[in-house]
Amino acid sequence: MKEKKIIFVFILVIFIIFCGTGCQGGEDSQTELLNVSYDPTREFYAEYNQLFCTYLEEKKGQSINVTQSHGGSGSQARSVIEGNEADVVTLALAHDIAMIEEAGMIDGGWMEEYDKNSSPYTSAIVFLVRSGNAKNIQDWDDLVREDVKVITPNPKTSGGACWNFLAAWAYWQERDGGDEEATKDFMKRMYQNVLVLDSGARGATNTFVENGQGDVLVAWENEAYLSMKEHPDAYEIVTPSVSILAQPSVAVVDENVKAHGTEEIAEEYLGYLYSDEAQRLAGKYYYRPSDEKILQEFSGQFDLGMNLVTIDEFGGWDEAYRTYFEDGGVFDQIYSE
Repeated sequence: MKEKKIIFVFILVIFIIFCGTGCQGGEDSQTELLNVSYDPTREFYAEYNQLFCTYLEEKKGQSINVTQSHGGSGSQARSVIEGNEADVVTLALAHDIAMIEEAGMIDGGWMEEYDKNSSPYTSAIVFLVRSGNAKNIQDWDDLVREDVKVITPNPKTSGGACWNFLAAWAYWQERDGGDEEATKDFMKRMYQNVLVLDSGARGATNTFVENGQGDVLVAWENEAYLSMKEHPDAYEIVTPSVSILAQPSVAVVDENVKAHGTEEIAEEYLGYLYSDEAQRLAGKYYYRPSDEKILQEFSGQFDLGMNLVTIDEFGGWDEAYRTYFEDGGVFDQIYSE
């Protein structure tokens, strides 16, 4: 009797573990979908996956299991090229997806597959400081003061870090009349104040929030708001006078979905990001909805009057990446010095 009870408990535990992974149904209808994403989207996609699964079951009576992978955006792109079998990628910048396209895994024209250049939500770059803002950090030029220690991730591995770099660059170009050498000097002094150059945005947030290092975190707006939500009395958000409209991009990994037989479901997974329900969910997690009407519903949450430059002012991502972040580019020049 005792042995039968042990066997029953063992079977029950295995059943619970099996049924508790993702939003899946019976084996006959089981479809696996892997979303390879960047650092700060973890919480958003955890809830979005449930929303999409409910939608799919109601629409088609189909159950799937969606899994997530997160890390620095550039590192994630390279992992897909090296064999991480993503069905879809939802990365921090278009260039990271272009890398996968250049490897022959994503068909050309992917930016036209979905609305807004396949950018279903946006963000901006802001400063997160400790409550009281003892160092009185207000703008980018405060980040080069000798008494200020900065936390920002590494542009060689993190898409968010690339947006941070370009926002700072745009500020000094505007302030100093476009003098490139003066801007390089400003950027060099800012990075000399960086205590830790983490590989991804979430790692940088943990360095600042969990480990208590630095006076200011240069961060995605959504990441800063999440930190404020978790620690409402510990931090403040400072909006710099110039920032950048950060546009994360999404794409189906054509080579992988054809091999997995998931092409249709992958396309629907990304397309549903533009639904009203998903757009409002993005706002809930402090991303700016790409739908202008729904974005206005969050006007009390976001500073919609921010002075935001765009990647177009840098010639688009291909040119910007080649100029600033490729080996031997501007970032390497100022950081190696």
